[in-house]
Amino acid sequence: MSASAPRTPIAVIDFETTGISPDHGDRATEVAIVLMEDGRVVDRFQSLMNAGVRIPAFITGLTGITNAMVAAAPDAATVMGEASRFVGDAPMVAHNASFDRRFWADELARLGQPAPQPFACTMLLSRRLYPEAPNHKLGTLVDYHHLPRAGRAHRALADAEMAAALLAQIEHDLRTRHGVARPHHALLMALQRCTRPAMRGLVARYARM
Repeated sequence: MSASAPRTPIAVIDFETTGISPDHGDRATEVAIVLMEDGRVVDRFQSLMNAGVRIPAFITGLTGITNAMVAAAPDAATVMGEASRFVGDAPMVAHNASFDRRFWADELARLGQPAPQPFACTMLLSRRLYPEAPNHKLGTLVDYHHLPRAGRAHRALADAEMAAALLAQIEHDLRTRHGVARPHHALLMALQRCTRPAMRGLVARYARM
């Protein structure tokens, strides 16, 4: 990939949900997507959604999202259709991406839509790049890098904004510390799967591309 090659937008996503897994019948209550190009936010999408599933009290305590709030929200099918159109074929990023990827795929499957987008994970990437961080929770990493807090944690847009800021930091460090002129999603995907001993060679290979 040359330095002058066009940049593919990246969609940074966060879900708030009724529980930890759609396999247990849990559903999304809120989704936010931050679209990035060249490390800059260029667009945003956010909505509560009504999936017809009651929110447990402890989840309301964590997120602040109440049953009354989702009762007044658009239905999940409408919101997810809009979210899918917003993302298009952009590759995706999330913090603890295995969680968000499951809900993305499950909610779209309910509409009969595929979810082919590859997901990179800022948590896994941070474990490779910042092993010295106190831990690799999103809030900890935001504070570790002195990034702005975007609002209340465990609300989708605030968490997506913070994950986007962390992604921009990761891309900045790949450029300035590792010589990768244009970090792109394929490198992020490869980097999160490699071991730390293999990381130097992988980054060097991408730096020459």
